[in-house]
Amino acid sequence: MCTENGGFMCSSRLTISLLAALLVAGCAGRPINKRIDQVDPKSGYRPHLMLRNRPNNDPHTLFVLSFSGGGTRAAAFSYGVLEELRRTEIPVSGQTRRVIDEVDVITGVSGGSFTALAYALYGDRLFSEYEQRFLKRNVQGALTWRALNPFNWWKFIGGSAGRSELAAEYYDKILFEDATFGDLLDRPGPVAIATGTDISTGSRLAFYQNDFDLLCSDLEPVRLSRAAATSSAVPVVLSAVTFNNYGGTCGYQYPAWV
Repeated sequence: MCTENGGFMCSSRLTISLLAALLVAGCAGRPINKRIDQVDPKSGYRPHLMLRNRPNNDPHTLFVLSFSGGGTRAAAFSYGVLEELRRTEIPVSGQTRRVIDEVDVITGVSGGSFTALAYALYGDRLFSEYEQRFLKRNVQGALTWRALNPFNWWKFIGGSAGRSELAAEYYDKILFEDATFGDLLDRPGPVAIATGTDISTGSRLAFYQNDFDLLCSDLEPVRLSRAAATSSAVPVVLSAVTFNNYGGTCGYQYPAWV
């Protein structure tokens, strides 16, 4: 019980207790990407494996879309491209088909990665939900508020998590619903590949299993929201998204052409 004379001491103890609780909670840190013991080139999120299972798609053509970055404007532009491809029809093997159904792979960076990943996840459902769920939201304002909210500050303790992890949580809430790359394996739509940059080397990191083989890590459990957060992590504005590198422990061998 706190008395009037001991009010300050009680308040101090309460503050210390809260800080201690936040420190303990902060140990949870960021998600840890799963390690693999052996590379299996015949399984996983690999475009050349997934394209074989696409129904009603002309196997004689390879149609690749590449969406550039630029924040929400890039997401809106790439969404407009998909809308037009959905409306446009062409003859394929004697049948009339939508152009969008012939798209095999969509790569995206920054804002373009959101559209690529969301279309791979939702298919035509994207066209009835994407504008309200993402494009017409004040995403930047929401992310700023989450970063300034004291209840989120414990997530920054220890330096293992940062603003981009908060952003990934928000992207799950409004768009991706905790979906992972494993959830895309059986989808009938195109293969989506988000791309980011390894800030330690400046090299590209593509979110498909071939690149994650280099890390000796399994891409399937990785959430789409973290891929989008990685791709859109503008330096200074947002923190880098961290993935553990287990390279050299899974028998990976570089291709002969490297």
